[in-house]
Amino acid sequence: MKKFIFALIAGILLLPNSVKADEGMWFLMFIERLNHRDMEKMGLQLTSEEIYSINHSSLKDAIVQFNGGCTAEIVSKEGLVLTNHHCGYSAIAELSTAEQNYLKDGFWAKDKSAEMKPKSLYVRFFVRMDDVSKRILLKVNDKMSETDRNKVIQQEIALIEKENSEGGKYTVSVRPFFQGNEYYYFVYQDYKDVRLVGTPPESIGKFGGDTDNWEWPRHTGDFSMFRVYADKNGNPAEYSKDNLPLKPKHYLPISLKGVEENDFAMILGYPGRTNRWMPANGINQNVNFAYPAWVEGAKMGMDRMKVYMDKDETVSLQYASKYASTANYWKNRQGMIDALTKSGTVETKTIEESKFNDWANKSENKAKYGQVVATINDYYAKTNLKARHDNYLSQLMRTATYGSAPANLGNSLLYYFNENEAKRAEVLPKINALIESVYGKFYAPLEKDVLIAQLNLYTSKGAEFGLSPMISKLKEDNKGDFATVVNEAVFKSIFTSKETVLAFLNNPKPEAISADPLYVLSNDLLTKVRAKSEDQQQMDDNFEKAYRNLVEGLRESKINSIQYPDANSTLRLSYGKVNALPKDPRNDAKVNNYTTMTGLVKKYKAGDEEFDLPARLLELNKAKDFGKYADKDGYMPINFLTDNDITGGNSGSPVLNGKGELIGIAFDGNIEAMAGDVIFDKKLQRTISVDIRYVLWLIDKYAGAKHIVDEMTIAGENLK
Repeated sequence: MKKFIFALIAGILLLPNSVKADEGMWFLMFIERLNHRDMEKMGLQLTSEEIYSINHSSLKDAIVQFNGGCTAEIVSKEGLVLTNHHCGYSAIAELSTAEQNYLKDGFWAKDKSAEMKPKSLYVRFFVRMDDVSKRILLKVNDKMSETDRNKVIQQEIALIEKENSEGGKYTVSVRPFFQGNEYYYFVYQDYKDVRLVGTPPESIGKFGGDTDNWEWPRHTGDFSMFRVYADKNGNPAEYSKDNLPLKPKHYLPISLKGVEENDFAMILGYPGRTNRWMPANGINQNVNFAYPAWVEGAKMGMDRMKVYMDKDETVSLQYASKYASTANYWKNRQGMIDALTKSGTVETKTIEESKFNDWANKSENKAKYGQVVATINDYYAKTNLKARHDNYLSQLMRTATYGSAPANLGNSLLYYFNENEAKRAEVLPKINALIESVYGKFYAPLEKDVLIAQLNLYTSKGAEFGLSPMISKLKEDNKGDFATVVNEAVFKSIFTSKETVLAFLNNPKPEAISADPLYVLSNDLLTKVRAKSEDQQQMDDNFEKAYRNLVEGLRESKINSIQYPDANSTLRLSYGKVNALPKDPRNDAKVNNYTTMTGLVKKYKAGDEEFDLPARLLELNKAKDFGKYADKDGYMPINFLTDNDITGGNSGSPVLNGKGELIGIAFDGNIEAMAGDVIFDKKLQRTISVDIRYVLWLIDKYAGAKHIVDEMTIAGENLK
């Protein structure tokens, strides 16, 4: 493996133009050899050691994974954290009530004692990584079944994780790359005492709502602020009033100089998932079967939730995060359909695979690679209808709590009642936590309505693949209308609400669970989700091996020149430049790479759910009270564009200049390049970021929380 890596490095150095500088999500440990020279030419002024070091503080020490799904950055010597508003959304909603609605009104802690702790929120620091490909792959061979192969690999992974955890001090994760052709381990340290410091009102942090989501020009103040706390020794600790603000190894200074076209931009973060090795027919399956079902199912859930959210502010707060997440992916998947279709990605991939198939069937390659393309194409042809069915069902389970929760909770209760007293005592806290997670943000009339609507949709659109016998019979008995079935089930069930579940626990009759109508319905759906025939398992195994060999063969043959692994929620660096899109009459900016307060106010619609603005912001704008945060040309900047390669999970990532100073916070991509998770569009793909000057202006001038700005280090000003 080491020989392969060195050969790869040499090849790249000899062919510096083979990979575009703005494409790629790169491992930090390879920056010196793979990317540093190109980055310096573009404007980087840091050494590779200043970006990634094991033994010394470096940029990586200021970057955290935020609550498992976003990115955030440390911006003060007292553990102050910046991320997106939409990343902090669920925590802000949790801390809000109808009387004190921080989502609606915003919140700014006057001092550290006023900072608020959500129930569950953590940040993850990256410590180090290393290559264990050789160690793991020496344990397997091509004669193994995929089941046996995976078993051996998981056993070795468990050993590696234990060896590097230092007795539980660290969280260790071993991840596959290039479809299982390489393996690396990552060492992390988690901090669980994370408190809300500040958030702008939703009218700023989510300005534009679903209408502007994934769109440019954009005018969204998408940020929120938290603080990491530790024990007196700086170690992770559960929440305590005695905990102290974390003294980080590194924090980011801030630049107020702004950005101009072609300025260097670097982003570090935790991109979630890309699939740039996906075969042509996999893309075709997504575009024509999976994603349309996802879009329709998500929209159904959103529409039913919205009816009840609009009627009641408490319900709106309860479902705010769930609705926002559903809406985000709904628009993303529709954008993927449109972009992948427009870009002709299936056709491009088909040509590549045809070239590969010719290479694969040469005498020296045929034994290993000859059937790869045929196996992959056969798999997709046989699973298209399943993909459509599974996405309708998955959206049902995601948007309808009554779809999944009764089975999960019921099965947990059955386990509990079948155990001895000692085991029950051990399990009970987990049962209570599950009950709280299900019913903590729950409104029964809404849930009943969503389940009815989703069952009607699922059984009408997913039936071609085949429904479960129970669901199929219920559909037939009720002529496709599940209203009566669900109403009766909810009326009779112990899983209707938190109160009915707790009442059952106080007077348990375990035998009643198996006959409970909501449990029976939910368990049937869950069984269908998990069902896998022997034939399907064999198909999956054949496909997994063929896909792994496809990627290996594409790299070996150099038919595909991608040198970076797909994103998988591990720390990556991308680099590029400030890069405008073609001139757009909707944008008042001189160059279409930034937006201004003027454009923001032009979108303002009083009382509108998506485009309303606070009176104070309008007053400050009228007075042109921008202070030191205005651009040198006098305007107040809002958002800007770079051509960095990012994806979901990069939300909240810092955008840095060549000195490693914070210039913005990444929060979105543009819908024209939504195919970017599968194929990078060098002309259109952009990262949309909130300008750090707008962030600081909002904190200082709008919110009157200058003490928070004073805590940060502004480049060129007196260091604190």
